[in-house]
Amino acid sequence: MNNETLVQNKKSWDKAAERFFARNPLPEYGPFAPTEEDLQLFGEVKGKRILVLGCGSGHSIKYLDGKSPSELWGLDLSHVQIQTAKHLLAESNTSIQLFESPMEENPGIPSAYFDIVFSIYAIGWSTDLRKTLANVFQYLNDGGLFIFSWEHPLYNRMSHENGQLVMTKSYHEEGAYNHHAWQEPATMQQYKLSTYINLLIASGFHIEQIIEEVCITEEDKERHSNGWYSPDKASLLPTSFIIKCRKPNI
Repeated sequence: MNNETLVQNKKSWDKAAERFFARNPLPEYGPFAPTEEDLQLFGEVKGKRILVLGCGSGHSIKYLDGKSPSELWGLDLSHVQIQTAKHLLAESNTSIQLFESPMEENPGIPSAYFDIVFSIYAIGWSTDLRKTLANVFQYLNDGGLFIFSWEHPLYNRMSHENGQLVMTKSYHEEGAYNHHAWQEPATMQQYKLSTYINLLIASGFHIEQIIEEVCITEEDKERHSNGWYSPDKASLLPTSFIIKCRKPNI
């Protein structure tokens, strides 16, 4: 775990948080990705205990609150995001607990407690993916689900020029990088898709589904017309990937 990077990312997220309020929460999995309403990865959530890593402004928790889970827990690095989530969720029907903490650390989350742990576009902020996955495995009941999405590792390796894709960085290059689309210093982690898969297997998970499909709606075209994620580029390669895996029953 890189404490210096965590401190800087926390400061950057607190400054940038307002730009990301309600950005791609459930039922969305990310820009130009199919939604939970399309995929039904969670299944029935009524009566389930659910934890979200990188809960942000709390909008994914709010979405699930309307589906009658028994408990909703959230964790986020940013103080501003957690305060926003507390305000948003103040009148929720479900028991909710929120923690201001990096996902690499356990701020008091119980072991073998959750039916579902999920993360929407947050896992790439972990400075220690192996430790984060070990935490998730520990939090889950036997048979529990872990579902997460993140930017597809090919997406920032390619540029879209004159209707063609041009490889600008090596896909084999992994590790920390500063994302140039951010105004504030922001260190994320680049991994090959095989690295995610192999670390999940090494952590004890059984992988059930990997999704790389693209879904381009007219609303998405308008929303991302001048952004990092473009419909033209998304029509040629995935913007996002989603993995559903399970802690096996013992």
